[in-house]
Amino acid sequence: MKHLNTFLVSVMMTMGLSSHAQDSNNPWAISFGVNAVDTKTSAGGGNSSLDATFSQMYNFKDNWNVLPSVSYLSVSKYIGDDFSFGVSGSVNKISKAVYFDPTAAGHDSRGYIVSNPGDLSFYGIDGVIKYSMMNLIKSKVIDPSVHVGGGYTFLGNNSYGTANVGAGLTFWVTETIGLSLSTTYKNSYGDRVDGAGLIKSPTYFQHLAGLTFKFGGKDTDGDGIYDKDDACPEIAGLKKFNGCPDTDGDGIIDRDDACPEVAGLAEFQGCPDTDGDGVSDKEDACPTVAGTKALKGCPDADGDGVADKDDKCPKVKGPKENAGCPWPDTDGDGVIDKDDKCPEVKGTVANNGCPEVSDDTMNKLNEYAKTILFNTGKASFKKEAVVVLQSITGILKEYPSSKFIIEGHTDNVGTSKFNQSLSESRAGAVKNYLVDNGIAADRLKSVGFGETKPNGSNKTAAGKTNNRRVEVKLVKE
Repeated sequence: MKHLNTFLVSVMMTMGLSSHAQDSNNPWAISFGVNAVDTKTSAGGGNSSLDATFSQMYNFKDNWNVLPSVSYLSVSKYIGDDFSFGVSGSVNKISKAVYFDPTAAGHDSRGYIVSNPGDLSFYGIDGVIKYSMMNLIKSKVIDPSVHVGGGYTFLGNNSYGTANVGAGLTFWVTETIGLSLSTTYKNSYGDRVDGAGLIKSPTYFQHLAGLTFKFGGKDTDGDGIYDKDDACPEIAGLKKFNGCPDTDGDGIIDRDDACPEVAGLAEFQGCPDTDGDGVSDKEDACPTVAGTKALKGCPDADGDGVADKDDKCPKVKGPKENAGCPWPDTDGDGVIDKDDKCPEVKGTVANNGCPEVSDDTMNKLNEYAKTILFNTGKASFKKEAVVVLQSITGILKEYPSSKFIIEGHTDNVGTSKFNQSLSESRAGAVKNYLVDNGIAADRLKSVGFGETKPNGSNKTAAGKTNNRRVEVKLVKE
């Protein structure tokens, strides 16, 4: 018991100092179970050294020394490239020692005999470098390995060093729990006193069977993916996305998804396109109705470049400036109202939608103008002139964009100065009448020529009558 306590204390100390390899996710591992010691390999005999070493290797019934309890413990740590390093300790009792003595009573057919050397206490401490071949064979469950190392064995009152080599096999029941089996050949160095029933520095096989638990891996978000392999270590995610979440399940991880809570398409960074018009809902002004990219996903039924939602005439083409409706042409002259200077009077395109004043119209105006009667020597009208002036007003209203000059003329009776003033006053009186009756002032201009432009001879009464006149002239622009 004293030796057992010493051994357990040693093992507990080495647990904090060294390790036995497993993998980079869970770098630490602890193993425990049962060990068996077989001294047959040091007995000699056999047909060759190999025969002497490996014959009866698994004759557990006759040759193996086993304690019916947990009898080994190891701690290990992964050091990279499928290698691990660990320290293990074991305890046993040697009640079966194998000798080669073909002359001794009770030997078997090959000359071997098994005897009890005195229930010798056995303690072993070993350092192990192990190479796992699980990645080499691309397995997730079967983990074959080879190992080398060295250790120290305490046998009865003697002790000696060993050089170790062996192989093992672990079956991983889960990612962190495995059933482990191993065999180690331990070549002993050192002498011990030989005598009746004693073993001389035995070289032996030690077999182990037990459970291995891996630990030490960090998984902050608890998604089953270790932080070192987790692209999103603080947010639970999916293995296929290296630990990153995909909340909407559209195959685009949330950190790259512009719409992480709504399933969408990769071409739109995870955002949906409900109406399938090639414009993502996030940027689609009409997300439930297929439209065009030019109109931010909205339709344009009449193809006038104005989205239906903004088009007051969605089935008739019209300019954007008129809310998608065609411009009206109230007077039907082919010039739309916005460009028609006379939108309510039919005109010509050449005259910006206004009617053009013909020569006949001008002749008619001047026939009326000649009959405007003034009181003698004054600019006031006689009663008979009112009807004529009304007729002139009516004609001018038919040409709302045209401009006119009202000319006043006199005969040569009186002074030229007086006649000039009178002609100006009479032309102005006609203009004022027309303005007062609805003709825009900027369309009219009045001028007097006095007696300078006679239309007949001032030597006759008829000629003088013709010279006392008002004329209307069209201003051509």
